[in-house]
Amino acid sequence: MISETQFRAIFTAAIELKKEGYHPMPEIMIPVTISERELRFQKAICERVRAEVEARLNEHIDYKFGTMIEIPRAALTADRMARTAEFFSFGTNDLTQMTFGFSRDDVSTFMGDYLGNKILDADPFKTLDTKAVGKLVEYAVKNGRATRENLKCGICGEHGGDPASVKFCHRIGLNYVSCSPFRVPIARLAAAQAAIEDEK
Repeated sequence: MISETQFRAIFTAAIELKKEGYHPMPEIMIPVTISERELRFQKAICERVRAEVEARLNEHIDYKFGTMIEIPRAALTADRMARTAEFFSFGTNDLTQMTFGFSRDDVSTFMGDYLGNKILDADPFKTLDTKAVGKLVEYAVKNGRATRENLKCGICGEHGGDPASVKFCHRIGLNYVSCSPFRVPIARLAAAQAAIEDEK
């Protein structure tokens, strides 16, 4: 099983680092999940593999277990997902694709028409669509934290480097944004501006 192999590699590497004097805290994230039962299924495998690695290497390792929310159903059942997940990372590229029913492979062939005819205000793959995709994220954050108060939440995708999207993420209480390396300076500036605007 692929996930079993990945879990084993993560825990083995973490314990090796710990023995070298470091203090690793792996965050294991299960992508494209649809239900809490799926998360619990994966968590059971993860715990079994961790126990095997700890016994073999005679060392204990702590970790965080979470999920990437990329499917609307997962966002809508966030209160249940948070029973098992300790953090949410919203994969906004795929969440946008599934919410709109657009394929990123062919969206460029018609997005110009949508924008030119004012059907959409912006390309939703570049600027987070706050009217639908953003509402799913906000709903999931609110309901996930109703279950797990200290749930860490963030987004992963190109939206993390878009200033308007970063400011929206700040408003709804996300802990972080993640994006391509070349967009990090823009994201940091937008995050700083959002924090300053909050203080006014």
